[in-house]
Amino acid sequence: MELKGKIILDLGAVSGTSKAGNNWKKHEYVLETQETYPKKVHFDFFGDNADRYQLNVGDDVTLSFDIESREYNGRWYTSIRGWKAETAGQQPMSASAMPQGADFPPAPIAPDGGSDSDLPF
Repeated sequence: MELKGKIILDLGAVSGTSKAGNNWKKHEYVLETQETYPKKVHFDFFGDNADRYQLNVGDDVTLSFDIESREYNGRWYTSIRGWKAETAGQQPMSASAMPQGADFPPAPIAPDGGSDSDLPF
């Protein structure tokens, strides 16, 4: 799923150790949608993504996320877990920005010029 909006709060990073002894880390934010009736959405980046996406208050972002629910002691908790964020200033990689050497070799040509093909193109 995707959501567009502006980061209005950076709630900081939290880390700890699970009961199984595994270290974990998450970074929490609040995004406000830019609609007629704006909504505030609390989300986090978990694990490696907590360090990968460093957002700042005021950034316009497109957030890709999953919604997760889990039960604990008879109560249900729901999280919005971000897995990718693109700020408004980021551009997708253009053909001119692609790494050099990514060219493909020319396609082979049949010895008679390819006229024996029954393909219409």
